[in-house]
Amino acid sequence: MELYKNQALKIYNTLTGEKDTFTPIHLGNIGMYVCGPTVYSNVHLGNIRTFMSFDVIYRYLLHLDYKVRYVRNITDAGHLTDDGDVANDRFVKQSRLEKLEPMEIVQKYTVDFHKVLDAFNFLPPTIEPTATGHILEQIELTQKLIELGFAYESNGSVYFDVFAYNAKGLNYGALSNRNIDELFANTRDLDGQTEKKNPQDFALWKNASPAHIMRWNSPWGEGFPGWHLECTAMSTKYLGETFDIHGGGMDLKFPHHECEVAQGTACNGHSPVNFWMHTNMLTMNGLRMSKSTGNYILPMELLSGENSFFEKSFEPNIVRFCFLQAHYRSVLDISNDAMVASEKGYNRLMEAYKLLGNLKTSTTSTIAIASWKQSCYDAMNDDFNTPILIAQLFEGARFINVVNDGSATITAEDLQDLSTTLSHFIFDVLGMTNPDISGNSNSTEKLKGVVEMLIEMRNQARANKNFALSDEIRDKLLALGIQLKDGKEGTTFTT
Repeated sequence: MELYKNQALKIYNTLTGEKDTFTPIHLGNIGMYVCGPTVYSNVHLGNIRTFMSFDVIYRYLLHLDYKVRYVRNITDAGHLTDDGDVANDRFVKQSRLEKLEPMEIVQKYTVDFHKVLDAFNFLPPTIEPTATGHILEQIELTQKLIELGFAYESNGSVYFDVFAYNAKGLNYGALSNRNIDELFANTRDLDGQTEKKNPQDFALWKNASPAHIMRWNSPWGEGFPGWHLECTAMSTKYLGETFDIHGGGMDLKFPHHECEVAQGTACNGHSPVNFWMHTNMLTMNGLRMSKSTGNYILPMELLSGENSFFEKSFEPNIVRFCFLQAHYRSVLDISNDAMVASEKGYNRLMEAYKLLGNLKTSTTSTIAIASWKQSCYDAMNDDFNTPILIAQLFEGARFINVVNDGSATITAEDLQDLSTTLSHFIFDVLGMTNPDISGNSNSTEKLKGVVEMLIEMRNQARANKNFALSDEIRDKLLALGIQLKDGKEGTTFTT
C-alpha cells in the first residue's frame, strides 16, 4: 500500500537544529541505528523512556509501509568511566562486586534488558549486534583511521587526533554545536594525558593493564576497543557508510555521538548519518533519578508496586500511556499523581474503544471521520508528536460516545474507518496491547483457567525452592498484563 507516499514526515534533526522533511536514502527503505544499553547493571527507567520513543518511531515507520532495518547494539566490552581508571571499568567493577566473570555480568543484565522490554511490549530490532562480536571490525576501523592520518598509537593505545581532523577543514563539535576553540580551552584531560597529543583526543583502542580482565589481541598489543568506536563499526557494517537515522538519549550527543560523526566522516569523507535524533531525560517527582539520592526506581518495581513512590502497581499499558503523553524531546516527569491520571485516561479510552462493536450505523455521518483520521497522521508526521496523537485519539473516543448516546450518526464506512484508525494508532503505533473486546465469556473462563494453572505451578516451584522458575512465571504473566498478588489467602490475579 505504501502509505508513506501520501504522508509528509518531518523529523527534528539535531545536526541542523530544524524539523527537516524526511526523505530516505533509498525509496521505501530506512536504516535506523539506536545506541543500546551497556549491560553491567539493570536497565533503568530513563533507558526505557528512550527505547520506548524509538519503539514508537519504528512502529510508525512500519505502519507507513517502510521497510526498516533497525539496529540496536549491546555494549558488552570495556567501558571506562570518565576518569580513565581501569579499576573503574564498569564491567570489571561489577564482576568483582558480584563475584562473577565479566561475561556472566553481560549475560545476566542482557537477559534483564530483554525481559523488561518484553514486559513493555517493545518490538525487537532487526539486528542486535554486540561490541564483543565485532572486535575485528573495530580493529580494522582503527587501522584505517591511522592510515588516513586521523589517529595515532601511543603506548599500546590508539587515539583519534581531533587537531588533525579539524586541520583538514572538518568540524569536531558540529553535532553538539560546540566551538572547538572553547573545547580546547576548557577540556581537562581525564584519560592518559601523557599518552595523548591533546586532552580532547579520544580513545579508539585502549591498552589493557594486567588488572584488566576483558582483552583482545591487536596490532598494538592486548587491549579493548573504545566506547565510541563500536557504534561506528556496527552501524557502518549493517547500514552502510551513510544511513538515514541515528538515535539515542540526549546525554549521548556529546561526546559519544560527536565522536561517531568524526570517526565516520574521517573514514569515508562524508557525514555518516542524515538525521540525528535525541530523546530528553526522565525525572521522578520533579527531581533527577539517582541512586545516590534515593530518588530511584527500577522498571519492574514500577510494574509490581514493590516501591515506596507509587501507591499501587501499574500495568505496562499504563506506563506506556503515561510516557507517551510527553513528546520525546521534552523532559518527562513521572509521579504517583501522573500515573494515576494516566490510568484513568487510558481506561476511559479503552471503555470507548470497547463500544465500537455496539454502535448502530446510519445512512449519513454527522462527524468528520476523514479529517480526524488525517489529524492523527499529521500529529505523527510532525516529529512523532505522540501527545497530540493521544489528544486526537480521545477525540475519536468522543465520536464513539456521541454516536452511542444517539446525539450523532455514522455510516458503516465511516465506522469501519474510525475503528481501523483507532486500532492502528493505539495498538500498532503506540504499542498498547489489545484488550479482548469480544465479550466472549468462554474466552474469559479459559484465560482464568490457564492463569490458575500457572499459579499452581508457581506455588509448587516456590515450595521446591525453585525461585527462578517462580519469578519467571510471575514476570511472564506481568508482561502479558496479568498481575499476580500474593496474600494471606493465597495468590490472586488482575488483568
